[in-house]
Amino acid sequence: MLQDADALPQLIGDFKPVDQWQAHINQLFYRFRGDQIRKFYQTFASADYRLAHALAADYFEKVTAREKAEGKVQGGTSEPRPALTVVELGPGNGNLAACFLSHLKTLDRDGLVYPRVHYLLVDWEQAVLDSAISHPGLAAHHDRVRSLRSTVDHLASLPDGSVDRMFCNELWNDLPTKLMSRQGGEIEEEFLRPNLSDVLHAKIQDWAGFIRAFEAKDVDQLKQFPPFLDDLVWEREYRTVEWKDVPYRKTITEFLRRIDDQVVVPVNVGAYASIKEAKRLLAPRAIGFSSFDAGTADLKVLNDPDKPCSGQFGGQQSFMVNFALAEAVARQMEAGIVSMESQREFIGRSLGTNVLTLMDLLATHPMAGKKMEPWEQDRLMLKTIKALNETYQSPYAANIDFPIRADMPIEERDALHVLVQELKPTGVPDTVAYITEEELTLASKDLEEVGYDPQTFHIALSAPPGPVDYFHVSIRPR
Repeated sequence: MLQDADALPQLIGDFKPVDQWQAHINQLFYRFRGDQIRKFYQTFASADYRLAHALAADYFEKVTAREKAEGKVQGGTSEPRPALTVVELGPGNGNLAACFLSHLKTLDRDGLVYPRVHYLLVDWEQAVLDSAISHPGLAAHHDRVRSLRSTVDHLASLPDGSVDRMFCNELWNDLPTKLMSRQGGEIEEEFLRPNLSDVLHAKIQDWAGFIRAFEAKDVDQLKQFPPFLDDLVWEREYRTVEWKDVPYRKTITEFLRRIDDQVVVPVNVGAYASIKEAKRLLAPRAIGFSSFDAGTADLKVLNDPDKPCSGQFGGQQSFMVNFALAEAVARQMEAGIVSMESQREFIGRSLGTNVLTLMDLLATHPMAGKKMEPWEQDRLMLKTIKALNETYQSPYAANIDFPIRADMPIEERDALHVLVQELKPTGVPDTVAYITEEELTLASKDLEEVGYDPQTFHIALSAPPGPVDYFHVSIRPR
């Protein structure tokens, strides 16, 4: 974490547990860069629609089946049907909500479900909520969408048992996470201490003012100083866990007995808090809670001392989800019936076919394992999208957001600008998107011209998920 221990940069804070500094830095990240998230990373719901459509189809099917079983879907009944509250934690740019509601309305030809839905966007940053609720696709659903500024562990304005469906997409890895390991008979956790690079320190005239603003998370004052999120340098050390501050001691301790000494694993305490709140909010016969995120339940991976536990994107701190421990904690708190599957499996099952992510498709290209310049990777990506677009048809029209790098040969830059302009608005919506087996088959000839071997990507379609992959965790009341 600290590149040169003999030349320590300038301290800007004290040692604290990882999750405390993560919450501090991520709050600053969203306040500074909340409108620029897609510059640093994209999710499977930022622009693509298939996760939202799978959620909508799953919800419509389960609500209809439940009400049929209860005798509430019989023709001519005058019995009023209850409102259905759907809660999305961490709504991002609002695209998941927009596509979910649009597809649900399309599926609900008889108007038995969609008119009763009240959709609640929840986030702790008002700027994120404002951006999400202003998504153009939500304009048609404005009468059933509202926002709530709240942390995901305490939705105080919602009463117990009032929610029918809850979900979140790539949120758990952004919530507070501790890093713990077993050191003989003790359990220790990682502490971090932030420094600022010497280069940036030299540019700050009012050092005391910067420290005060950083400690107070005073964004207005911090904006008076040079940007600093990319110049943080972290020291780390390990201390015995103070269990009075950490819930689920028994489950965490038992889990760490299955991990080798001194091997650090993520303990996603923020995810556990969201499960606990979901347990409180979900009605007895609710459809349930779903989380979609990147991580692993594989003990071999978790026991690997060299696994990547965390990453930084524009300063934001993100952690791999330890699904095995999350499931154990959910069972300890008796949250409900827990199941887990790959995200690809969830979406493919909804569509009745196999699916592949665009990134997985790129990985099958002969050039994928070879060293390529960033602009060459961009060129391959755009040529792949163009080949798919010859036959691909999205139900939504939008121009793909693909910034062209300035650091490439000018003739290549000009050619890629033209290529982006030629991409049709109803084509592949994003570089992070799902493609079906049928769409790949239709595009096989065009993909071959880009260098793909159809046999290779058809094999990839049926490949099992990787040890670290995107998974769907489902929890429903018993």
